[in-house]
Amino acid sequence: MFAVGDYIAHPMHGAGVIDSLITKKINGAEREYYVLRLPSEGMRVLVPVLGCEDIGVRPIIESSGAKAVLDTFSDIEVSLTQNWNKRYRENMVKIKSGDLYEVASVVKGLMCRDKERGLSSGERKMLRSAKQILISELVISLDVSSAQIESILDAAMA
Repeated sequence: MFAVGDYIAHPMHGAGVIDSLITKKINGAEREYYVLRLPSEGMRVLVPVLGCEDIGVRPIIESSGAKAVLDTFSDIEVSLTQNWNKRYRENMVKIKSGDLYEVASVVKGLMCRDKERGLSSGERKMLRSAKQILISELVISLDVSSAQIESILDAAMA
């Protein structure tokens, strides 16, 4: 269980801080929720306390792990399926896994594809989302700006 003030990573929304713990009555049942504030988007997400593990919510990565993600970003192998539908599904599975290395591989793969052939609107949206998830956690873990992380990722692609 997490506490108010803890930094956590939500697989589909990125990293943020727990602002508070609230109780809500939904369908006649009272449940506790973490109020997760996502600094990158200025939004709040209610995360059910009992469903955290099932959703894939976890503590943010240690700074050494975050550095390793950035250091190995340029070495990530990408082999994107030509079929866009299959590629989209594979990427969604990686993002939903909550594994930062998997999210980094989606970001790199889509960035490569964008350079080579361009992206469909769906994949462009996926790239923005995956980048936000990746960057939000790295910013908190390494205590740097999102612009610094963006420039590191862009430099790794050059």
